[in-house]
Amino acid sequence: MSQKFQEIINSERPVLIDFFATWCQPCKVQSSVLNTVKENIGEGARIIKVDVDQYPALAAQYGVRGVPTLAVFKNGELLWKESGVHDVNTLTNLLQQYI
Repeated sequence: MSQKFQEIINSERPVLIDFFATWCQPCKVQSSVLNTVKENIGEGARIIKVDVDQYPALAAQYGVRGVPTLAVFKNGELLWKESGVHDVNTLTNLLQQYI
């Protein structure tokens, strides 16, 4: 996953990473929000989900201490990262800044 992850975040297209856990209730809420965000931004950005229980080293590498944690990367650079549930408008506007 690490090599593939590097390829994904090195994209010129912004990538929103959703660090989540299957047992996390707020993560389920965030997931449905991200579906709407994806509809809003179309091909302008990618949205990728990373299960912190399956990829703990990746979560640790990016300082993920709670779920959900969202991070935006472009050209391999971490542009934004926050924990907690975020709404559709906030995330859509955030991604549009980097497209």
